[in-house]
Amino acid sequence: MTPLDHDRYCAEIVTQTDLLRGTVAGADLTRPVPSCPGWNVGQLLRHLGGGQRWAEETVRTRAAGPLPDRHFRDLAAYADEDPAVVGPWLTEGARRLSDALREAGPDAPLWTPVPGGTTAFYARRFTHETAVHRADATLALGAPFALQPDVARDGLDEWMELGSLPMHFEVHPRTRELPGPGRTLRFHATDPAGAEGATDWLVDLTGDTLAWRHADEPAAVTVSGPLTELLLLVYRRRPPGSHGVGVQGDADLLTFWLDRVGFG
Repeated sequence: MTPLDHDRYCAEIVTQTDLLRGTVAGADLTRPVPSCPGWNVGQLLRHLGGGQRWAEETVRTRAAGPLPDRHFRDLAAYADEDPAVVGPWLTEGARRLSDALREAGPDAPLWTPVPGGTTAFYARRFTHETAVHRADATLALGAPFALQPDVARDGLDEWMELGSLPMHFEVHPRTRELPGPGRTLRFHATDPAGAEGATDWLVDLTGDTLAWRHADEPAAVTVSGPLTELLLLVYRRRPPGSHGVGVQGDADLLTFWLDRVGFG
């Protein structure tokens, strides 16, 4: 599958942030966020906005190494946020990031936390970082969450690509427990047939590496559901078997896998 193009990512960062701002307008930002334990909604917004600003500085300066991320890790000072203050702040940060990415283009070399080393990483990553954190806030406030199918599909692709990098064996040692005979998981999108590009993702743990491919093949466990719900499942924002997601086969393997994959 081909990722969304660079201009679409730049636009989507702003779109997802604007949708998030609309969701939190007038809301009680002290509500806890179940999918991000220890944070309330206001702290989640500061985390996202701080991350966007960190990425903007990284892109704008073509940083050769990682910049300090203290502005979106220590959230103790943001326990009682006002949506009238944090909303415009979010919008400004998203637009600054989008503008920096557009100015740089997708191929500018710079530091990235994974192999690749170009601005294309930040455009794609912060599209999905923003969308998933929008889901966190939306669900915490009890509102319905929806995502364009092509964005959800690309989010699943990106998650599979990043989650299969060999570096995880070193960074997250528990992933070394995943490979084993017969360990395959299929994720099948049940969106209407007219949804262009609806497809399948096969996670293959039968070799020495973490591998995946687009394939409609039998697997030890098959997870079926709408694209958006599959995305929320792999990000561990929803439990298996909820919100139209069905599980057939070895449910224990799904639980085992979800417990050991933690990207995002």
